[in-house]
This record gives sequence, structure tokens and C-alpha cells, in this order.
Amino acid sequence: MTRDYSQFLPTDAQTPAQTPEPAKRAMLDILGWQPFFAQQLALETLTQTPPVRVVEVHRNGLQVRGADLEALVPPGPEATVGDWLLYDAELPTRSVVLERKSLFKRRAAGHDRSIQMIAANVDTAFVVTSCNNDFNVARLERFLALAFEAEVAPVIVLTKADLCEDPTPFVAEAQKISARVPVVLLNAKSEEPAQKLADWCAPGQTIAFLGTSGVGKSTLVNALFGSEQAETGAIREDDSRGRHTTTSRQLHFTDSGLAILDTPGMRELQLAEAGDGVADLFSDVVEIATQCKFRDCAHESEPGCAVRAAIADGTLEAERFERWRKLEAEERHNTASLAEKRAYDKNFGKMVKSVTKAHKGRKGRR
Repeated sequence: MTRDYSQFLPTDAQTPAQTPEPAKRAMLDILGWQPFFAQQLALETLTQTPPVRVVEVHRNGLQVRGADLEALVPPGPEATVGDWLLYDAELPTRSVVLERKSLFKRRAAGHDRSIQMIAANVDTAFVVTSCNNDFNVARLERFLALAFEAEVAPVIVLTKADLCEDPTPFVAEAQKISARVPVVLLNAKSEEPAQKLADWCAPGQTIAFLGTSGVGKSTLVNALFGSEQAETGAIREDDSRGRHTTTSRQLHFTDSGLAILDTPGMRELQLAEAGDGVADLFSDVVEIATQCKFRDCAHESEPGCAVRAAIADGTLEAERFERWRKLEAEERHNTASLAEKRAYDKNFGKMVKSVTKAHKGRKGRR
């Protein structure tokens, strides 16, 4: 069947008033197709290899959905949840991954020196935490640095406000992290999510809920749908931690055209190749550090250290400075470790090719 994708290509005459009603919206719009992706290709390319979006990643491949097809693409394309592919029906493993608007990534858990892609083409990241023992400023900063590095707009969402006698201190601590990050306090089991998160949940947008287990991410997904889309569970009373009710990253789609990504709780979040994100989040500390007398100031006991002076006069909190220094050191170490592994793999590959070429040469002379 020949597909007509001309309506999904951007035109100068297109205006917001011409956008169809949600009920009549094309499936690609519901899946999050935007002009950013359409501008990367021609109509002929769309017709021959229709665009599909990765909605879930399995060990045996990528689950994708398009305007009129669903398929499982075998392992091959280096893609993650939220990616757009140009689907090659004859050879699915050669499906092309379109350029991304954004990409969440982290150092893989454990001792593996590699990068793990978390999600792609997200517009807004809701970093979720609870008004209880789960609340942790350092952990929130990690998620926010991840979002800044991915060039995704982050929003801090404080849940379980109904179970807290006074959530004001939690809100105040969250607001101190960054003036660039809005803070929303809500009861995830009420109508508040749909009301308070509406500004970021317009049709055609892709949002993601990030955080540890038990903070209410799946409950928020269900609240935006108005139905049970994701499994939820109770938290432990002793440490306010929850169990993994979400076991994989999966995109859900509302009838209005909002894509919602629910993620498993991430207890280990190692940053790598996220130097810009850390610098953006701690721009106040970075700015003060540029005023130190020595460019290589370690901010210990050096004369003319602007950072120590700011801590002494109360301009900068010592705890915030220490969290920045720890996160920056971790990011540098992980990034260097990954670079070393890549260099080793590259040199090893060259050695293998050299040995193989020499072996073939000896066989040819016999």
C-alpha cells in the first residue's frame, strides 16, 4: 500500500488554526511527530521508509509504532525509547535513526564502562520526589544535571503532599536548587496532576517522569490518562522507598496526542559526558569560581579564592559547593574512563585488523 505522508511535511502555509481536532488527528501526530523530524527528509524518503517511533525496548529488539503499522525491529539500530526510525520493511535492522531533539544518557550501572541511553526526543522531564524520607537534594541535582545536558526542560514535582503535615520546607529546599527549574507540589492521587502539569502537557509533546521507586511516577501517569495505564505499588514505611512496579521504559499515548514516558526507579545514576549539564545547574558556583585569583584554584587554602570567600560571607552555601565539587569530580572521572575504554577498543580493533591482514598475506604467499 502506498502511503501519503505529504501532510506531515512542514509548509509555509501551515498555521495553528489548521491543526485538526484531537479526535481526527493523524496517528503520527499522536505519536509525537514534529517539524524537527520532518525537516530532515524528503517526501520520497517518507513514502519508501515510513517513520515509526520506538515505544519500548526489549532484549529481542525495538517495539515500534507508526501511522498504520506496529512491528518489532530486531537488534541492529542503536536506538532507545522515544527515537524515530525510518522503517525498512525489507530489512528492518537497517532502519535509520533520525537525528534526535534530545537524549537522556548515563554511565551504565555496575562496572561496565559504557553509556546507557535512557530516552530520546523528550520535551519536558518531570523529576519526581516525595515529601518524606525519599527527598534528597543531591539526588535531585543529579537528575536535573542529566536533563540540562540532554537539553530537556526539567520540572521538579513534589508528591505525597497529602501525607505530609507541612510540605513547605520541601518546597523551599527544591526551589533553592535552581531558579531555572519550576517546582510543583501536588497530590498524585487527585485531579491536581492534570491541572498543575497542564502547561507542559500540550498535544504533540513528549514528557518523561524520572525518579526513584515509590515516589509516584506511575500514579502520575495514570492521573494524566484518567485510567490505570501503569501498575502502582505501596512504599515501605521504614525508609519511604518503593518497589519497582515499572520494569521497563515505555511510551504511553493519550487520545489528545501527548506521549508519556514512565521509567523504572533509578537508584544508581552515574553521570558521564554531562559536563555542560553540571555547569548549567551549578552556574552560580561556576561563576564565583571564575573570580578566583588562580585559574587552577582547588578552592582549599589558596590565596584569593573567591569560592571560600563566598562561603565565608554567606553568598554560597558550603553544602552546595561540596555537592558541586563531588558531582563534577564524578563526571570527569566517568567521562575519562569512557574515553580510555573507547581508545582501548579502537587500538584493539586496529591490532586485530593488522594481524588478520598479515595472516592473509602469509597464506597468499604459500
